[in-house]
Amino acid sequence: MAKQTDSFVPKLSIEGIQTVTPIRITDPRQTRQVLGGEVVDPGVFQRCLNIVQYYRKEKEEDSGWLVAGWIKETLGRALLEQPMICGRLRKREQNDGELEIVSNDCGIRLIEARMQMNLSEFLDLTRREEAEAQLVFWKDVDEENPQFSPLFYVQVTNFQCAGYSIGISCSILLADLLLGTEFLKTWADIHNNIVNENNERKLPLFYLPGLKNTTTSSPNIISSSSSKNSGKTMSFKINAESGSLESDWYRKAALACLEEAENNLGSEMGAKFSLFVYESFEAIKVESCSKHGTPKPQLNLNKDFTCAKWDDLGANEVSFRQGDKPTHVSYWFRSILGGVVVVIPSLQEDANRVNIIVTIPNEKF
Repeated sequence: MAKQTDSFVPKLSIEGIQTVTPIRITDPRQTRQVLGGEVVDPGVFQRCLNIVQYYRKEKEEDSGWLVAGWIKETLGRALLEQPMICGRLRKREQNDGELEIVSNDCGIRLIEARMQMNLSEFLDLTRREEAEAQLVFWKDVDEENPQFSPLFYVQVTNFQCAGYSIGISCSILLADLLLGTEFLKTWADIHNNIVNENNERKLPLFYLPGLKNTTTSSPNIISSSSSKNSGKTMSFKINAESGSLESDWYRKAALACLEEAENNLGSEMGAKFSLFVYESFEAIKVESCSKHGTPKPQLNLNKDFTCAKWDDLGANEVSFRQGDKPTHVSYWFRSILGGVVVVIPSLQEDANRVNIIVTIPNEKF
C-alpha cells in the first residue's frame, strides 16, 4: 500500500469522556512526597509517559467501543492495586509548600475517540509519529490548583473498518508505578477475566454507541495538550550500589548513562536537564542538574550496565483481548523541555538493578 503524502496528518474526533474511580475507597490514604523545592521549574510536572498499543481486528465482534466499555468496568478494580495512579498532586500545608501526591480516589479519565482512517493506512503514514500524538490525551497539570488535575488518562481510538488503539498518558511522577510494578499486566489480567466471566453479556454496561445520542451530528471536541516533541530515548539497566539512592551515586550513574546515550544516539543533551529519582513508593526526588561539574563513575558497559529497549517494559506482551497481542507499541516522554533522565529502582525480584531512561530533546535548550 502506498504511503500518504508527507504533509498528510489525519484528524481525530473525541466522542466521549468518562471518569473511572476505584471500586472501593482507599483506606488508609497513600501519599508520595515530591522532593524538589523551589529550585525546580514547575513546568517539569507537565511531562508524562505515553504508551500506545495498536490492535488489529481479529474477530467480527472486535471493537474499540467494546474494549472501552469493558475498561470502564475493569479499570476500577485494577486501581485497587495501585490507588496512587488515580490520585492528585497537591501543595502541602506544611514544609513551605512542598508538593505531594495523595490517593484521593478522584479517578482517571477515559476518552473514546474516532480516527477517520483504517489502522493499516495509519501505521503506514510517513508522518505517523506526529499523527499518533492524537492517540493519547493529556491535560497539563494546573500549576495554581494541581489538586484538580488527573495524572493518568486512557484513550481508546477506533479506526475505520477495523482496528483500534489504547493510549495511556501517565504523569512522569507516577511512571515507576506503571513501569516497575507490572500494573498494565495486572489490569489486563483483570480485564480479560471479567470479560470471560461475562461472555453471555455481549455488550458492556457503558457501551458508547448504545448510550450516545445518534441525532447529534458533530463530535465532542475537548482540548488536549498532547504533543510528540519528545526527542530520542535510550534505556539502561545498571547494577546499583548498596544505599545508592541515599547518596549521590544515582546522579553520577545518570551522567554516565547520559554520556553513553549521547554517543549512541548521535544527539547532545543541553547543559541542563531534569533528573527524576523514584526513591520509594513514598517519595520521588526531582532535581535540576548540569552535565558539568559532577564526576562520573567509572562504569564498564559490559559489566556494570547494559542497554535496554522500550519493549523490555512489557507493554508489547500485554493484551486486552485474550491471546491477541498488540500489532505495534509506541512509547515516548512528552514535553522534554531540555531533556530528562529518570532513575527507577527495580520493584520486582532483582532489588540490586536500577533502570535509567535518558531522553534527549530534538533541540538543545
